[in-house]
Amino acid sequence: MAAKDLFHQTVKQALKKEQWTITDDPLELEWEEVKVKIDLAAEQLITAERGEEKIAVEIKSFIGTSAISDFHTALGQFLNYRIMLEVNQPDRLLYLAVPLETYDTFFQSQFAQVAVERYQLKLIVYEPVTEEIVQWKS
Repeated sequence: MAAKDLFHQTVKQALKKEQWTITDDPLELEWEEVKVKIDLAAEQLITAERGEEKIAVEIKSFIGTSAISDFHTALGQFLNYRIMLEVNQPDRLLYLAVPLETYDTFFQSQFAQVAVERYQLKLIVYEPVTEEIVQWKS
């Protein structure tokens, strides 16, 4: 299994451990001629519900050769998906799921912290080995 598939399943398991129900895997969104469907072989957008809470999660592995390049891709997708959710499912909050190691390194840089604050990124920090969510950052 490819690493990205592994992280996808890892985050799904971590959400289930926290009593989330996975409702869409992947979540397909459409607005006029624009359709968003995330490739199952890469990072995926999944949705989950717990009580009245509804979230969508963009899972990223950050296993490329450049964390900043991976971040550019993740940020662009996140912002586009947030627009699509605002139109299609405004009651659902979007989170970016990142591995603990990446959070402890790249996301501690001033650049990443400013970007997270400026673009109001909501983060789920996950531990791939134990399949657990370590932190929710809103």
